[in-house]
Amino acid sequence: MAKASDGKEKRIPDALRNFDQLPDSANVGFDIAAALCGVSVTTAWRMARDGNLPKPKRISPRRTVFNVGELRAHLATL
Repeated sequence: MAKASDGKEKRIPDALRNFDQLPDSANVGFDIAAALCGVSVTTAWRMARDGNLPKPKRISPRRTVFNVGELRAHLATL
């Protein structure tokens, strides 16, 4: 595990570690999309707003996600 700046170990989320094994129909949150793009979550929100990431889907009042298939297709163009 990687160490954070405060000395604590950071755990890599399973969705990020196993992204290649996820089906195209799966959904991932902004934290995973941001990590895949190498940006902060705030920047990922900005990129989605500006059309530089696939359009996210709101699945509940407090949860917005990306479709894995759409995210893969976008990442392939980078």
